[in-house]
Amino acid sequence: MKSIWNGLRWGGLAALAAALAGCDWVLFDSKGAVGIAQRDLIFICIGLMLIVVVPAIVMALWFPWRFRASNTKEEYRPDWAHSTKVEVVVWGVPLLIVIALATIVWKSTHELDPYRPLDVAGEPLHVQVIATDWKWLFVYPDYGIATVNQLNFPAGRQLVFDITSNSTMNTFFIPQLGGQIYAMAGMRTKLHLIANEEGEFRGMSGNYSGHGFSQMNFIAKATSEQDFQRWVSQVRTAPISLDFETFKKVAQPSQGHAVVHFGGVQSNLFKSVIDQFIGVGENTRSAETVQAPAPNAPVAAIAAHKE
Repeated sequence: MKSIWNGLRWGGLAALAAALAGCDWVLFDSKGAVGIAQRDLIFICIGLMLIVVVPAIVMALWFPWRFRASNTKEEYRPDWAHSTKVEVVVWGVPLLIVIALATIVWKSTHELDPYRPLDVAGEPLHVQVIATDWKWLFVYPDYGIATVNQLNFPAGRQLVFDITSNSTMNTFFIPQLGGQIYAMAGMRTKLHLIANEEGEFRGMSGNYSGHGFSQMNFIAKATSEQDFQRWVSQVRTAPISLDFETFKKVAQPSQGHAVVHFGGVQSNLFKSVIDQFIGVGENTRSAETVQAPAPNAPVAAIAAHKE
């Protein structure tokens, strides 16, 4: 029986190790100031909570062992009911941890507000992000270009994202750079990020949006300023321009969409994508409200309805 138990135990540990081997620890390999701050916040919160968790686990094992029936050395006190020291520890330590966590969360919530510009010198790069089924469209309004499923930017330069969706709700997420914010139809959200070094980082949607969700990925590439300017010049040579009618064709549902460059972009395209949803609900409610009167309605009511 003992050998069977040992086999099951080691087999379970092997299965757990194999499962963890497939985990992606990208959140702890941050390459941007925002991502590093969020990573540190995770470590701090975990460390504070382990102050309670670890002693609780140790005591859960130690108490039964110490006060087992076969241990005749311990004093038997059936009338024991209170200990001020125990009460201070049981209530005081969690209270201090809650106060510490509340202070940290309050401070970090303001410092890591996605709408708050970063304290970085230099002109930021503005990128308008539109989530569609199931691809990402990036518009560079300052350069008059756009791409599908490709995001290029200079390392060390602040990125200012304006984000919306053309259909279902998604989340815009570049794990190694930090931040994750919703993309919602008819609304604009904002996000400020920066890459501390050059490299390629996986971008994704963190919100399920249909059967093409698993392929809704892109590569965020941080380069030098010179390489970025060369890339902009290359995209500008693309023969295709992006206006709202072309956008509606691009936004049709597709999976695993290839990278596409647009050498020109309609100046108010991002606003047009948002504005197409404004008033939709009101128009629907109005259509539902204006109904034909019932056959037995009074003559006055029919006249009022026609007016």
